[in-house]
Amino acid sequence: MEHITLLLGIVIITALVFDFTNGFHDTANAMATTISTGALKPKTAVAMSAVLNLVGAFMSVEVAKTISKGLVNEEGIQPEVIFAALVGAILWNLVTWLVGLPSSSSHALMGGLIGAAVASAGLGAVNGDVVVTKVLIPAVAAPIVAGVASMLAARLTYKLGGKVGEKTSTKGYRAGQIASAGLVSLAHGTNDAQKTMGIITLALVAGGALAPGSNPPVWVIVSAGLAIALGTSIGGWRIIRTMGSGLTDLQPQQGFAAQTSAASVILASSSLGFSLSTTHACSGAVMGAGLGRKGGVVRWSTATRMFIAWGLTLPAAALVASGAELVMRTGDVGVAAVAVFLVASCVAIWVISRRQVVDHTNVNEIDAASTGAGDEHPGVVTTAIAAVAVPPTAGTTAAVTDEDLKATIPAATANPATPAAPAAAV
Repeated sequence: MEHITLLLGIVIITALVFDFTNGFHDTANAMATTISTGALKPKTAVAMSAVLNLVGAFMSVEVAKTISKGLVNEEGIQPEVIFAALVGAILWNLVTWLVGLPSSSSHALMGGLIGAAVASAGLGAVNGDVVVTKVLIPAVAAPIVAGVASMLAARLTYKLGGKVGEKTSTKGYRAGQIASAGLVSLAHGTNDAQKTMGIITLALVAGGALAPGSNPPVWVIVSAGLAIALGTSIGGWRIIRTMGSGLTDLQPQQGFAAQTSAASVILASSSLGFSLSTTHACSGAVMGAGLGRKGGVVRWSTATRMFIAWGLTLPAAALVASGAELVMRTGDVGVAAVAVFLVASCVAIWVISRRQVVDHTNVNEIDAASTGAGDEHPGVVTTAIAAVAVPPTAGTTAAVTDEDLKATIPAATANPATPAAPAAAV
């Protein structure tokens, strides 16, 4: 650990902060379906995920090599560039967490690194072939492969489960979900913790503390594993809600199929050194599992917002990172200004999040505003009003609230023979 300057120390700490945000941002990848189907209690699920993320961090360093040696040219990269990249990645993670969208922490980090490197040294600082083969192609392929595999697996589980009682089948698949969720957590630690290892290693090389081409030191592996495990342990409840209930309604059979398929894709990519987005793989698997059950649906309004967030991740993080790098060219004052901006932004996002708290007590409640459920069939509401509301009497104005509709529509549909209570006139 020679030549650790103050700036390099700040970069390392910021990288571990990113790793922490990666942990709670991506907890949903492993545990959302397990929590939504009731296979595990929320706190138990995130604690188990945290431990297995830590274990997974020690299983491989192939992805770390892709980040530290392949994505950008090590020569000419300064610690300020790494710091700028982390600023872009952290802010994108927090913004998408605030709105409950499962975006890719991996792509936020890589987008930040690409943007800062281009702003610092031009397009030649980025290895375009590595970006295409190990970042962009896996980004497109992962959700498709995981989704198709999950859909087929879900159909197979229902076919096999039809030979036994529903109660026995559900109980068995809940147990299988726990095992498959553990596998996803292990895979997440193997893939995502290594990205922070790679970025710290790149910073150490840029700062002269390591020789170019070096593998991550042991202390880097340990610290990155602990940071992502700690972040996972607090639970990213907002994104867990979206993944578990916002995209589709899952039964234990579907949850087992989704997690097993996602874990297989992630572990395979980690062994090949692909910097895969676990979010893309797990989200694709959840949607595939939703379509794998007869009568199952995917809430495409939520999925569309998620796809838009995926498309914006790389350019948004790159834009913020490039701006931060340009500010830091002014010297120590610029570095201090960027650091203050990062801290202030993080605090502001946290304060905003307190206005509507999502935690383990309400994570399985579906938020119509976040899922877009209220926008799926606007014509139905109008029809329902016309069917159940009493025309206003002379001199009055009828006012039907959303709460009135929720109370009257189910009553009317539950027992058609019984007329629904008239809506109150105000």
